[in-house]
Amino acid sequence: MTEGTRVAASGGDANGRRSGKQTYPEDRFDRVERTHRVGAHRVTARPRYGWQFVIAGLIGFAILTGIGIGLFSLFDSQGRLPASVTGEATPKASKSTTPPKIDPKATIAILNGTSTQNLAAGVDQTIAKEKWGSIVFAGSAASTDVKISAVFYRDDKDQPAAAGLAAKLGGLSTYKTEDYADYQATLIVLLGSDYAGPGIDAAKKITASGEQSGPASGTGTPTADPNSP
Repeated sequence: MTEGTRVAASGGDANGRRSGKQTYPEDRFDRVERTHRVGAHRVTARPRYGWQFVIAGLIGFAILTGIGIGLFSLFDSQGRLPASVTGEATPKASKSTTPPKIDPKATIAILNGTSTQNLAAGVDQTIAKEKWGSIVFAGSAASTDVKISAVFYRDDKDQPAAAGLAAKLGGLSTYKTEDYADYQATLIVLLGSDYAGPGIDAAKKITASGEQSGPASGTGTPTADPNSP
């Protein structure tokens, strides 16, 4: 190796003078893009918004709960869909501006839709004693699990009498329907598990005495309700 070669290898020139900067062969690191960033760089941690998921979950729960309540409200007290959903005929609660009025000449059928013995007979005795109408039938309904008591009528002109009797029996609702036409009565009293009007004590006395209740005399009405809710 010549002297010039050694000098060049050690950083000098061919005349033996050492240059101020050494040179090396170009490699891939010489082609790295130049930036102003210096030193090691780390990704900045992003804040976690866990409360957002909590709020979203609560909103979703509230929406689902509202939907469930809306669906539940579609069913009546006996777990059945109303006529607007099923398409079946269902009596509607009566609204009338005519004042309630007891009609002593109104014929009345009483149907016991509960498991309470002689309840129809007890109400029968009360109506007859108070002269709220003329009983043509007092007996059991087709079902013993009726929950809501009501007074039914067929003709609009009988609505005041139905409202008057309903008020005397503890404020029952009234409905217009043809479902009880077979009883041939002006008014139909359907007793449910919510009944708390007059006749309950009389029913207990009848049961205690061992008497048997049955249809009132003078009519050939059915012995059970074929259209009880």
